[in-house]
Amino acid sequence: MCGRYTLTSPGRIVAEAFGVDEPLELAPRYNVCPGQDVPVVRTRHGATDRTLDLLRWGLVPWFAKEPGPAARMINARAETAATSPAFREALRRRRCLVPADGFYEWQATAVKRAPKQPFFIRRRDGGPIALAGLWERWQGSDGSRIESCTVLTTAPNELLRGIHDRMPVILEPGAWSLWLDREVQDVDSVQALLVPAPPDELVVTPVTTWVNDPKHDDPQCIEPVPGVIAPAE
Repeated sequence: MCGRYTLTSPGRIVAEAFGVDEPLELAPRYNVCPGQDVPVVRTRHGATDRTLDLLRWGLVPWFAKEPGPAARMINARAETAATSPAFREALRRRRCLVPADGFYEWQATAVKRAPKQPFFIRRRDGGPIALAGLWERWQGSDGSRIESCTVLTTAPNELLRGIHDRMPVILEPGAWSLWLDREVQDVDSVQALLVPAPPDELVVTPVTTWVNDPKHDDPQCIEPVPGVIAPAE
């Protein structure tokens, strides 16, 4: 799954990397958590220009009676999104990119009742990561609106297989235009993009359990922890 990630780059840098004309003011985030507003890249219907907008992380399907329980949908399985009532229309019409610098995954330890070991995963070249996302617009009976998003996940690559049984879908820059094109509603063509990232493009670093607390949002979250061996690269 993908339940935490980082986005420490300034809004101007994020906008330049993702081809967005109007940047947002973004504070450095070292522990982005579900339920928070997160920046996503998307296009408007009938347009090709990209926008950077803040959406709530935790997709609320348009048909939900109340936004609360549905907001737990922080991830969507790439293998079943096309048939899931909560995600199938978004996969066809409302796709987005979720910019990140890296993301966290947790590995169970051999010590009984010990906390899981967190790992921080980033690109080897230090470049931005584009997580494949879906977004939705929900409207309540009182006229209130919520725009929310989810991150697609897939099977882990060889590098992450020993840590977790899922990983977020990372889209290469060459796939961004197709993924964001709202005129493309052929599910097969976009679902073909939802594959594990090449393992040699990523670096895994064990970090301290400081990141486990959602209240912690500072550089200590990505501080390497000595004495822990990361999965073989």
